[in-house]
Amino acid sequence: MNIVLIVFDSLRKDCIGLHGPPPWGKVYTPHLDTFAAESLVMTRAYPESLPTLPARRALYTGRRVYPFFNADFRLKGDFLGAPGWGPIPEAEPTLAEMLREAGYRTALIADVYHMFKPSKNFCRGFDQWTFLRGQEGDPYRSGPALTQAEVDHWLPKKLQTDRTISFIQRCLRNMRDRTKEEDYFSPQVFRAAANWLQENTDAERFFLVVESFDPHEPWLVPPHYRKMYLKKAGQEQVKSSYDNVRKNLSRELLSRTQANYSGSVTQCDRWFGFFIEQMRIMGLLDNTLVIMTSDHGHSIGDGGYMGKRGYPSAPEVIDVPLIVRFPKARHAGKKSDIFVQHTDISAAVLKAARVRPQLRLDGRPFLAAATAGKAGFRDHVTVGWGSTPTVITRRWWFNCKVDGTGALLYDLNAARPFAKNVADRHPQVARKLFDAAVADAGGSFPDWLVEIARKQTDAPGCSDLAARK
Repeated sequence: MNIVLIVFDSLRKDCIGLHGPPPWGKVYTPHLDTFAAESLVMTRAYPESLPTLPARRALYTGRRVYPFFNADFRLKGDFLGAPGWGPIPEAEPTLAEMLREAGYRTALIADVYHMFKPSKNFCRGFDQWTFLRGQEGDPYRSGPALTQAEVDHWLPKKLQTDRTISFIQRCLRNMRDRTKEEDYFSPQVFRAAANWLQENTDAERFFLVVESFDPHEPWLVPPHYRKMYLKKAGQEQVKSSYDNVRKNLSRELLSRTQANYSGSVTQCDRWFGFFIEQMRIMGLLDNTLVIMTSDHGHSIGDGGYMGKRGYPSAPEVIDVPLIVRFPKARHAGKKSDIFVQHTDISAAVLKAARVRPQLRLDGRPFLAAATAGKAGFRDHVTVGWGSTPTVITRRWWFNCKVDGTGALLYDLNAARPFAKNVADRHPQVARKLFDAAVADAGGSFPDWLVEIARKQTDAPGCSDLAARK
C-alpha cells in the first residue's frame, strides 16, 4: 500500500465545508468536501506542539516535542520562532527514514521554507525532496524593491512599521512576475506532487509527503479568488496584525483580510482537487492511503484578535482537520470523535505500512478503533506551545503558564464556552488539568521555560493555581 500525507499550514478546520462555516461566512471547498465524503473524518484532532516547526517535528517522528527539553534553539540562519523551533534531533528516526529502510520510495514536495533553513534537517530520509522557493520571508529574490506606492497598496498605513514593511517587501519581491494562477504557491506544490507521481510509476510502493505553506499569510491570491468573497475594490490587507483588530483595522479592512484568507483556502482546495484527480486517473486511489491535515489554524478577527498564539489559546487555532481516505474509499462517510494528535498520525502511518518503529513512539495507531466506532485511548490531549500548554477534554478547555499562574478554564458545554473563565468556580478541575499537563511533560518543565512563564504577561481575566514568586 502507498501512503500520501498532505499537510496544509494555517488551514482552519471550520473553513472546510463539512466543519464550517467560520464566523464571517461560508468558504468554498468542494474538492475537500468530496474527499471527506470518501473518507474517515476525525472530529477531535489536535497538534502535539506548535507552531510550524515543532508541529512538524512531532508529525515526522511520532514523538513528543513538549515540554521542549533540550529545545531552546538559537541557531544561525534563523530567527527564534518559539521553544522547540529547531531541527529534528539526530537520535530520533523520521517516518521517511524508517519507511525507506522498509522498501518504500520516499519523497517530499514542499514550499514551507522554515523546513529548509540553515541548520534544519526535515528532508532526512527522503529519496527526493523538492523545495519550491519564494514563500513569505524566504531569501529568494533580492530585488527590485517595491515602491512606496506599492507598499501602501498592500499594507495599510496603520500596520506599517520597519518590520512589517520589510516583511511585505520580501513577500511581494518574491512574487514578482507571477502573473498566472499556476505561478502561485499552492498550484506549484500540487502540480509538482502530481508530476512526481507520473515520474515514479516504477515504485513498488511509495510514501509521499506534500506540504503546502498556503493558506498561511501573506494572503496573496489571484484577484478572482478574493472576488468570490468580496468584489469591492479598495485598500489591500494580506498580513496578520498579531494584535487586537480594533486597534488598527477598520471593519472594511477586516472583511478584506477574511476575504483574502478565504480566497487562499479556496485556491488550495482547487489544486488539492487537481492532485487527487491525478491520483484517480492513475488508479492510485485504489491502493493508497491518503491523509490530510494541517499544523494549526489562524484567528482572523475571532474574539477581536488576529494572529495565532498559544495563550490565550482558541479552537480556531488549535482544532485541526484530519481526514483519512482508505484505498477504494473504504470506510467512506465514517466519523470518529476520539482524541488524536499529530504523533498518532505518525504511529498510524507506520502501522498501515507494517513497519515497526525504531524507537518508542508517544503516538499510538488509531485507525482501527476509529473505523470500528470504538472509544479511543485518550481522555484528553495536551498541546504544547511555548510556556503555555493547553489541555482539552470533552467537557473542558484549560490553558495556563507552566508555573501554574495565569489559568484559563472554559466549560465546553456552555452556550458560549469562551465567554467566561470559570477557573475560580472550578478550582479542582483546573488543578486536575494542570496536573495532566505536568504529567504529559514527563513530570517537570525545563528551568528556562519556567523563567519565560514567570516573565510572561497574564491573559486578561486569568486565575492562579500557584502562588507567584
